[in-house]
Amino acid sequence: MSRYGAQYGPDVTFLGVDRCDLDDAPSYADADIVILGAPFDGGTSHRPGTRFGPQAIRMTDYLPHDSSRPSLALRTDGLQDLRVLDAGDVEMFSGDIIASLSALEVAVERVTRSGAIPVILGGDHAIAFPDAKGVANALGHGRISMIHFDAHADTGDITFGSLWGHGQPMRRLIESGALRGDRFLQIGLRGYWPPPETLDWMAEQQMRSYEMTEIVHRGLRECLTEAFAIAIDDCDGVFLSVDIDVCDPGHAPGTGTPEPGGLSARELLDSVRRICLELPVVGVDVVEVSPPYDHADITAALANRVVLEALSAIARRRQDARDGTFWNPLLPLLADRPGSAER
Repeated sequence: MSRYGAQYGPDVTFLGVDRCDLDDAPSYADADIVILGAPFDGGTSHRPGTRFGPQAIRMTDYLPHDSSRPSLALRTDGLQDLRVLDAGDVEMFSGDIIASLSALEVAVERVTRSGAIPVILGGDHAIAFPDAKGVANALGHGRISMIHFDAHADTGDITFGSLWGHGQPMRRLIESGALRGDRFLQIGLRGYWPPPETLDWMAEQQMRSYEMTEIVHRGLRECLTEAFAIAIDDCDGVFLSVDIDVCDPGHAPGTGTPEPGGLSARELLDSVRRICLELPVVGVDVVEVSPPYDHADITAALANRVVLEALSAIARRRQDARDGTFWNPLLPLLADRPGSAER
């Protein structure tokens, strides 16, 4: 499992961070975060192209790729305050879904056992199975909850004659025992899938889905607060899985199965920041970025910022834990106002 580099296109790391090689344990022994590319779209049911997602997420930024990104809101630099390394792409041949997903599971488990948090750049959502299972293999089956942002539940059973695909990973995770159905939180579901029999199966597993109708009625903040309480109840860590199609296609057009009526880019970024500030996140994936269908890099830029928001918040959480502080993102705004020093 030597460092493959880039499966497609130029061999670049995420915004210029240092490289590591998963076959060389000392090269990532001190890592806080290890980024893995999962350039796979063999599980898509509609528009392909997500095999080019990892490259786009790594590269799409108008700032220098100098491995530094200070956050205005959090006053931390997720690429500097954490030791962030990029192991390159796991070799995933889209014609062999079983071998591809198995290779990714081995890589994610290896990163997790090293003590680092794996951040996986997809790729279609089929990769969520090896991503979350790889973490659970290391930290304990049934001990990891899932917060899943998506327009779709991804709890289908058999599609096109296969148990594996981007509409099925959440069912496979629960069936495997790696994750518990009653600690599975889904945010942003909407549209016209899944069918009633799949919803019945989800109810039997005690999954909790916050559909957009409920989010609009109750408010995203209230729904997240409720989801957080469930996620940390009798679990040791949280896996965050972000399908970029949770956002409205106006905010994320470059995806395989766009569904109107989703979250805004701002709502997604705020949610990811809050999750990584408040919860013990042990793994992250960002999936379903399909550059061939993107416009002006809108979707790739959003996915890049999802990763940065997560890293900035993880850095802030660790700094607060170390210093005994509690960061309020409004503090920089208040401090910059005339006369604020007197308050």
